[in-house]
Amino acid sequence: MNQQEQRIEKRMINEIMELLVTHYGGGLSDEELDVGIDSLQKAIQVARSSHAEQVRKSGEPYFFHPLRVAHMASRHWMDFSSVIAAILHDVVEDTPVTLNQIEGDFGAEVALLVNGLTKAADEKLSREALKAKTYRKQLLLAMEDVRVLCLKFWDRMDNLQTIAALKPEKQSLIAEETRSVYVPLARHLGMGHVASELDALSLGVLYPRRAQRYKRAVEVVKAETEVDLRKIRTEIIHAFEHNKAPVLLKDRWRPFSISGAQAISRGFPTVYTLEIQVDKTTDAYLGLGLLHGLYYPIPGKLRDHLSVPSQFGYQALKTTVQAHQYRMRVEITTRKLARFNESGVLAPGFEFKKGNFRDLMRSFLEGESAIDTDAFRLASASIQVYTPKGETRILPEGSSALDLAFDIHEDLGLCALRARINGKTRLLKSRLMDGDQVEIERSGKPQVLPKWLEWAITPRARNAIRRYLRSRVLEGGQGDV
Repeated sequence: MNQQEQRIEKRMINEIMELLVTHYGGGLSDEELDVGIDSLQKAIQVARSSHAEQVRKSGEPYFFHPLRVAHMASRHWMDFSSVIAAILHDVVEDTPVTLNQIEGDFGAEVALLVNGLTKAADEKLSREALKAKTYRKQLLLAMEDVRVLCLKFWDRMDNLQTIAALKPEKQSLIAEETRSVYVPLARHLGMGHVASELDALSLGVLYPRRAQRYKRAVEVVKAETEVDLRKIRTEIIHAFEHNKAPVLLKDRWRPFSISGAQAISRGFPTVYTLEIQVDKTTDAYLGLGLLHGLYYPIPGKLRDHLSVPSQFGYQALKTTVQAHQYRMRVEITTRKLARFNESGVLAPGFEFKKGNFRDLMRSFLEGESAIDTDAFRLASASIQVYTPKGETRILPEGSSALDLAFDIHEDLGLCALRARINGKTRLLKSRLMDGDQVEIERSGKPQVLPKWLEWAITPRARNAIRRYLRSRVLEGGQGDV
């Protein structure tokens, strides 16, 4: 390792330590903090020595990969055990170190996380079968500890950022897998920014020339608007300061996406969002009034996701204003909620519905195929519907009334007869819209038909329908004997 690499390693380790102490030092006793720091330093020594003779295909010392994964984990509020697991996440898979050694030296919690990031091994299985086995292993462990998936996101993100040395076919496989599996799961965990970055990196691998054209187009827009944006930000800061509301402004430029590339011809309004961070929720509503006082609000563009968070927990006031010659999207949130929006389930205080997540993972594992990538895709876009009693149900976009029936209870799904959507009688195959109020009418006995498999899209509903139809076939066959 040359001197420059040594400096980079030292800087990253120092930053990881500082982030962990900043995020968790106040909640730990001096003794607990010392134990955490000592364990992290020990993990660094184990990983550094274990990977000492290994290099990546790019020629880079291998140890930099787990170090970067740990750095991303610490930036997103992951704790000592998670960061230690990130440092060690490849030693079991790629070196003689065993999982039992990890558990003995660092405890069961770290061992579980490392196990979740270790590929399944079985010489008798094909590559595809091993991949499916690895997915199922990750999902089972994620049901026990969701940090398994979060660490996988950072691992995959670094792999995508350093993927150039791999063969093009291998690059494409990794990118497609990321988009079909890990991007939807990141969104489901409230990690929208992470999902967007993973998606952009994957698309950059699949469509490199289009990604470069998009990057150049955004750079042009940045250059053209830099002076005017500085003036707009100054006006907003003065308005907030005049009303004694501390404010932080952040520029957000849209990551590369297929829809972004298609919309870039419309320029600034499609690629830029101004994020305004304030101290308190009341300041956010005050700020909305100040903003609309400065610039004309575009009708129909206001969304209040502070009072009612979006499906995956995103919390902000969203509006679009005419700021001088620019139509500009603005999001106003608090500094605390900005952490939720950035890190989702990992942010301290984020309301994560573990029961819903376990149900989702279980429905994937119960699918007909070894891994149902369509089900993962469905997890990325959701609607909220309501029962007559006002209970909220979150379903994948495109769900039918039949999907809702099974989401409430399998028995209700099997005995479903018809639905009342917003007071009007509808067929069970009717697709639901965000905000619908739905009541399921039931019969006294199951009414399941094979065509229901065409009406239902959720893994839970389709699995239940298949089980019932299979049981009826088996009963019929036994009756003929």
